[in-house]
Amino acid sequence: MGLYMGKLIAKLYGQQEVRILMLGLDCAGKTTILYRLMKSGLGEVRDCTACAHSTSLGFNVETIEYKNVKFTSWDVGGRDKARPLWRHYYPNTDAIIFVLDSSDRERLPEMREEIGRYLHEDELRDSLFLILANKQDLPNALPPDVIREKLELDTLLRGRQWHLQPASAREGQGLYEGLDWLTAKLANKEAHKYVTQSVVEARTDAEALTKSNPIKSVVRYFKSWWSNVGQAMAT
Repeated sequence: MGLYMGKLIAKLYGQQEVRILMLGLDCAGKTTILYRLMKSGLGEVRDCTACAHSTSLGFNVETIEYKNVKFTSWDVGGRDKARPLWRHYYPNTDAIIFVLDSSDRERLPEMREEIGRYLHEDELRDSLFLILANKQDLPNALPPDVIREKLELDTLLRGRQWHLQPASAREGQGLYEGLDWLTAKLANKEAHKYVTQSVVEARTDAEALTKSNPIKSVVRYFKSWWSNVGQAMAT
C-alpha cells in the first residue's frame, strides 16, 4: 500500500506547480531565504545587514524545483506601505511561508497581528501555513518553543495545517526541512482530492447502473473506482 501511494503521489506531482506566498515583516530575511532555495542561486547569498536600505518594496518571483514539486514563490515586500498590497497576491495560493526574525523580540506582537490577518482572509482559508523562525544563528534568537508560546500559535492557528520550523538563511539550516513538510502536506492533500473525485465519479456510474442490474452494478462500481485511481500509477 505504501509503494502504491508513493507511485500515486509521484504521478500526481510529476508536472504540478504550486503557488507559494512568502510574507513577513521587513528585515525578516525573506529575500535571503528565497535566494538560498533557488537551485542555481543568484550570485552571493544576500543578508539583511543593511535592511533599512535594501528591504524589498515590491516583490521577487522565483521558481524552485524540489522533490518533483515546482514552487513558484512570491516574495512580497514587508514594509508598512507594502502590506496593504499583499491581498492582491492571495488568489490561488496553496501555501504561505511566513518568515520572522527570531531575534526581534520587540515586534512579536506585530508578528502575531499579521499572522492573524491572514487567517481571516477567505482566499487563504485552505492554504498551508509554514512559519520559518529565521536568524536562529544569532546569539539572542528566541528558541522555537518560546516563539510558539509568545505568539500563541496553538490558539491562533487552531484548525489549520501549520508548522513552525527553526531556520537560518545565512547558514542554510532548516530551510529544506520546511520544504519537506510542505511537500508532504501538499502531496497528501492532492492525493485525497484525487481519490475523493474518483469515488464520486464511480458512485455516479454505479447509481446509473443500479436501475438496470443491481448485482452487476456493485462489481462495476469497484472496477470503475480502481480504474480511475489506477490511472495515476500508469507509466
